[in-house]
Amino acid sequence: MAEASMVVEVAYALPHKQKIISLSVPVGTSMLQAARLSNIQAHFPELDVEACPMGIFGKAVAKPDERILQSGERVELYRPLLADPKEVRKQRAAKAKEAKEE
Repeated sequence: MAEASMVVEVAYALPHKQKIISLSVPVGTSMLQAARLSNIQAHFPELDVEACPMGIFGKAVAKPDERILQSGERVELYRPLLADPKEVRKQRAAKAKEAKEE
């Protein structure tokens, strides 16, 4: 008898290029396994699937190797932040203070 399968998506985006790959995986597949099976690295060679933070529909998942997917879910691979949010807020506050003093 054939192994039961389900359809999931794996997504990754850069500012100038996005890719969503739909694939059929066996029931019981983890997020990390789906990312590997998608072969998304072929589209983004610089992407390290093993170390990349992941989430499902915008919610981060701490242990993608343990999170089992459900049919229809989308695994999202996240890029690292370019700037520390705290530093950006500090800079914005300093600019606002300067503008107020003028």
